[in-house]
Amino acid sequence: MASPNRKTILLDFEKPLAELESRIDQIRQLAEENSVDVSDQIHQLEARATQLRQEIFSTLSPSQRLQLARHPRRPSTLDYIQAMSEEWIELHGDRSGSDDPALVGGIGRLAGQPVVILGHQKGRDTKDNVARNFGMAAPGGYRKAMRLMEHANHFGMPIITFIDTPGAWAGVDAEKLGQGEAIAYNLREMFRLDVPIICTVIGEGGSGGALGIGVGERLLMLEHSVYTVASPEACAAILWKDASKAAQAAQALKITATDLKELGIIDRIVPEPEGGAHANPIKAAEQLKQALLECLEELMSLSNQQRREMRYQKFRQMGIFAEELA
Repeated sequence: MASPNRKTILLDFEKPLAELESRIDQIRQLAEENSVDVSDQIHQLEARATQLRQEIFSTLSPSQRLQLARHPRRPSTLDYIQAMSEEWIELHGDRSGSDDPALVGGIGRLAGQPVVILGHQKGRDTKDNVARNFGMAAPGGYRKAMRLMEHANHFGMPIITFIDTPGAWAGVDAEKLGQGEAIAYNLREMFRLDVPIICTVIGEGGSGGALGIGVGERLLMLEHSVYTVASPEACAAILWKDASKAAQAAQALKITATDLKELGIIDRIVPEPEGGAHANPIKAAEQLKQALLECLEELMSLSNQQRREMRYQKFRQMGIFAEELA
């Protein structure tokens, strides 16, 4: 997983930081060419850059976090698998004539523990995105995921899922092939599996497409990922007939990891490196792996019945509210 060139793809709020870092590089280069000692000035500018980076990424709005979650250079499911697993064998097909490239999965080892890992897979460029259908899985993708989870359950291997999709594919063909049924079947069946299930939102968790592989005892979110019932653009178009109000919708939807942790939807926020996961993919993978191993150790100590009950109660408690008398 190579480090991306951050100069090629910059979000609006990253530009002041990029300009300062570029200025530091120019001063350092000029100093070397002219044999001038400017180490004190460089240290001051680097300290300012560090401070600016912290200020920017600690005060991001929900819409800015959404931009980070959709960043073209953000690590994908296969990136994390490559960085975290000692062994990896991808498995293909739903055994009904389909092999959806938008949802990948297989068998790997995590710190020596055999696991089944699966998740949505977006492309890195336009051509790859078209081939992967922008991470929007078809019914065959969810059926492939269920086949792999059944395999994990049969052989006693924990299941780890990575969620990163704008939503399930909503095309006419997807509806003809039973998109709703495929996702609903996964939701029901995941509740009965005996093995540990840990789900992580690594980028954009959108609607039923995310839920189709999102039922587990533990739901984690990377710090700058988002999880939502509908995209802010779709929400704005529905509520205000104006997609330009997406930022307002993002604020109201409570899509960030911090909001969802407070609401009890997710269990843990996994910190990202300064500048987001795309700034240092290797470190992001190390931090996610550590979080997964800690959750796995806890869940492996429980009985099958305890894990199923934990899973059930987790989702039963979502949406509880209290009414105040006028």
